[in-house]
Amino acid sequence: METELAELVRQAVVTGLVVAAPVLVVGFVVGTLTGLVQAATGVHEAILGFVPRVVAMAATLLVTLPWMVERLVEFLRQSAGGS
Repeated sequence: METELAELVRQAVVTGLVVAAPVLVVGFVVGTLTGLVQAATGVHEAILGFVPRVVAMAATLLVTLPWMVERLVEFLRQSAGGS
């Protein structure tokens, strides 16, 4: 029983990381690029780093949402013992 629970928790963590990864990677890349542009130009406004990151992450979320829901439903069916 303990090994089954440990495996279920492991699968939940892996599924959560896989589902969250696209949005987090896009946020990291856009944040890094805007930081480099701000450092190169000398403009250090916080809003100039925040807005592009949020817009890119929201767009990524909208594009990948069907895939995310599919993965989560698949995990739920597997963990509940369904087909």
